[in-house]
Amino acid sequence: MKKINLNALVSILLLSASLVSCSNTNTQKAKQKSDNVKIENKVKKELVTFEADDELLVTADLYTHENIEEAPFIILFHQAGYSRGEYIETADKFLELGFNVMAVDQRSGGEVNGVVNETHKRAVEAGLPTEYMDAMPDLEGAVNYVRDNFDIESLYILGSSYSATLAIVLSALNPDMVDGVLAFSPGEYFEYDERRVVDYAAEIMTPVFITSAKSEYDKWANIFESIIDDSKVKYIPEVESIHGSRALWEGTEGNKECWKAVEAFLSVE
Repeated sequence: MKKINLNALVSILLLSASLVSCSNTNTQKAKQKSDNVKIENKVKKELVTFEADDELLVTADLYTHENIEEAPFIILFHQAGYSRGEYIETADKFLELGFNVMAVDQRSGGEVNGVVNETHKRAVEAGLPTEYMDAMPDLEGAVNYVRDNFDIESLYILGSSYSATLAIVLSALNPDMVDGVLAFSPGEYFEYDERRVVDYAAEIMTPVFITSAKSEYDKWANIFESIIDDSKVKYIPEVESIHGSRALWEGTEGNKECWKAVEAFLSVE
């Protein structure tokens, strides 16, 4: 009988174990890479344009869940002098909550977070007015674009500063267009068709959430009180917070509590 070389056998066994271990590691790495690709592909982000009601071309960032049908939708409108860049961070949070998201450039705006307001540029080039109330066609166009192109479970609009006021007016004039309004720092910034915002608020039949910096409460208290819908919600932060939807930014004091209030409102509806 041929004598077995024990040293050679041990070497072979060790080599085999090493190859198996390497194979398992590579398989795990491949699986992890595949999972990462799947995670990245869950949300699709694209730059879109659509016509406002007066035919001005409007630019927006559109974020959609590729594997969710009939997801709730939220449209985000920025504050004065800003752009859709106001929602670079906020959009991700709403995506985590299961929403499809669209952040819009309104013609009354400018630049923030390195993002230039393309709609504002077109309006200026076309010689169109860019005051706060002039942006209403952009809000209406955004809502129509979403309703025309997506099967949605529900549609919310979120406004910041002047666009929060416009969102309230839009909801009052078009009760069937949106399912809820989130207004960050609204106020009597202008009259729309020679009517005050408080007058429109009295006609809203849509759930409304209103908040602002703590010191701004008196600017919208009468607007809130005018809303007759029982599902209305006001959130006054314990800390000062900040003007507009920047209250939701991670760097803003009290942002976590503000998010909790927003989530509670959205979960009820």
